[in-house]
Amino acid sequence: MRLTPSRLAVTTALSFAVIASPAWASTTSVTDDAASDDQQSDRGASDERARSEDPHSRGDILVSADALKELDFIAGQDVIELDEIQQNLSGQLGELLTKVPGVSATSFSPGASRPILRGLDGERVRILIDGLGTADVGNTSADHATTIDPLTIERIEVLRGPAALLFGSQAIGGVVNVIDRRIPIAVPENGIHVDGLTAFDTASNLRSGGASIDAALSDIFVVHLDGSYRETDDLEIPGFQLAPEFRSELLATAAEEEAEGELEEAEEFREAANQSGSLPNSATETWTVNGGLGVILGDSSFGASVGYYETDYGLVGRPGAEHHGEEGEGGEEEGEEEEIVTIGLEQLRVDFRGDIGLGGGFFSRLKLRAGYSDYTHTEFEGTEVGTVFDTETFEARAELVQNGGGVIGVQFTSRDFAAVGEEAFVAPNETTQLAIFTAQELELGGVEIEAAGRYEFVDVESELLGLDRDFNLFSGALSAILVSDGGSRFGATVSRSERAPAGEELFANGPHIATQIFEIGDPDLNTESAWGLETFLRVDSGDIAFNVSVYYQAFDDFIFLSPTGGEEDELPVFEFLQDDANFFGFEAGLELPLIENDSFTLGTDLRASYVSAEGDDNSDLPRIPPLSLLAALDAGYDAFELRGEVQWFGEQNDVAEFETPTEDFTFVNLFLSWRPLQNNQNVVLQLAGENLFDTTGRRHTSFTKDFVPLSGRNIRASARFSF
Repeated sequence: MRLTPSRLAVTTALSFAVIASPAWASTTSVTDDAASDDQQSDRGASDERARSEDPHSRGDILVSADALKELDFIAGQDVIELDEIQQNLSGQLGELLTKVPGVSATSFSPGASRPILRGLDGERVRILIDGLGTADVGNTSADHATTIDPLTIERIEVLRGPAALLFGSQAIGGVVNVIDRRIPIAVPENGIHVDGLTAFDTASNLRSGGASIDAALSDIFVVHLDGSYRETDDLEIPGFQLAPEFRSELLATAAEEEAEGELEEAEEFREAANQSGSLPNSATETWTVNGGLGVILGDSSFGASVGYYETDYGLVGRPGAEHHGEEGEGGEEEGEEEEIVTIGLEQLRVDFRGDIGLGGGFFSRLKLRAGYSDYTHTEFEGTEVGTVFDTETFEARAELVQNGGGVIGVQFTSRDFAAVGEEAFVAPNETTQLAIFTAQELELGGVEIEAAGRYEFVDVESELLGLDRDFNLFSGALSAILVSDGGSRFGATVSRSERAPAGEELFANGPHIATQIFEIGDPDLNTESAWGLETFLRVDSGDIAFNVSVYYQAFDDFIFLSPTGGEEDELPVFEFLQDDANFFGFEAGLELPLIENDSFTLGTDLRASYVSAEGDDNSDLPRIPPLSLLAALDAGYDAFELRGEVQWFGEQNDVAEFETPTEDFTFVNLFLSWRPLQNNQNVVLQLAGENLFDTTGRRHTSFTKDFVPLSGRNIRASARFSF
């Protein structure tokens, strides 16, 4: 499986070359002492003293486009800095972001959890590394991990709403962009810069650590190295593993087996029903290593990196479920215990980055990004190989940033996907995408007008099936904003988004071992599209920050996986269908200081989010997150900070067919941080207590919620340093 040249690839490469040629020449006239916002410090500490010189900070730039930091159609935006990353540290990106308004997680297992934005996940949420896709197969199924280790990242940017359309048709739900440190963008002030984060906890017996180093080889060359290691045991949980209704079913089945004289089978069902205290087969092990080289030429920079990611994690089996493999010679005998399922994943990734200052003309900068990934993901049944997913991806992106505000860009992606094995449920396929996009702003009669558009051509082909589908997609957004004298901003955005069906949605046809369902795609699926309306209010007055967004999205031909009620290979059959769907929701946040003096500060942090989703026939869509609320108090005294949180997740009774309701639950968390060095606020020791009352919690967004609860009480100690 190798990438092959195409006319689209050649066209894109030539476009990059034409744009880059004058830009490269212009770098010779840029003086070395030019200052750049990209080189200003922002390590995420709460104290301004923490903003020391740092070669990786990109200031307030969102998703690599300078022009976007002031565009208001990014109504739902959050930047998660290092303080918050350390506070909510998790091995998977989804769990790390669940306190952000509008964000939930798939929570399939401790080793696999992706973000869900505004009730949308999978193919509708793009996960990026510094502006490019992760190039894994996490979007194809909830049991597939995302190839990002939070131990070595710098910050996370979350975009919800129409701004996401600039980054791909798959971003119809939103974008999560992870900024890491693998490509240096500035020369360290003292010739060397070191970052590190280590953590240990009680709920999973976590042992983890990550570190990075940047060293100046000369006035213009900087080398970077980083690595991380994380290992956990089976997760500790409060109470029984199974949800009450599911547990009652297994106990009833045990009683039936016992009445029929099947004592051994009855005992197995009873043992599964009474499993408590820990989550079997939920251990994980992950390690990463990255190396990069940067060339700094005044306010321009170029760089490249090579990285490797490997993880092994268990998938918690559904208790009482029989193995779906066919019996035969050497196969399973009746009554034999099913083999546990684990996943081994590895990725080799190569990246290039260019950021070129163009001076004071119409365009201020040219930003180039390109990446190549070779990804392999193996699902094991015991020691036997079940299915191997192999993906090779190339993605390139160029952006011309305008001096007056705005951006014009082009993007190309080629993805070659294959699944091999007896249970390979998706035929090999190749997806090619070519897009042009722009975002612009102007002032008209006291009203700020902002607009964005994206045209994308998508080709999805499976040679094995003899099928080839082409899609022409257009997405756009238009905003009008009123700005008060105090800086408050009120506006509304109308948007139109289109998404092509993915290869997995078109060509799936077979049993999926990890999710325990038989998936059937539809090669005749149409383009999925949505009209959106969003209103927002943002108030930032001194230390008071308030923002609220209310949105509505009406989907045409919404693609979803629906149970048929049938069975194949002893598995329930699910097929991809299309129907209209409507999403309505809101997100809100308030940060309010209560006490401020020289020695003591006290403030409150309030957050809320809600989404409702229905089909065209008013039926509820599956796995939609319920209302969630978070209230926190933050106190600071000298070098100490104390944060207490109460996070409540409402019950979800609006359920789809074959879906069970989910009870509400409340987590209480406490975080104590100490900055022991007065002259370096980026050294932070922290003790965290999560779910202090050992409450049972289950995410309604999870396929496995009935037998994979969230962690019980967890005490975590962590240390972060940067110098």
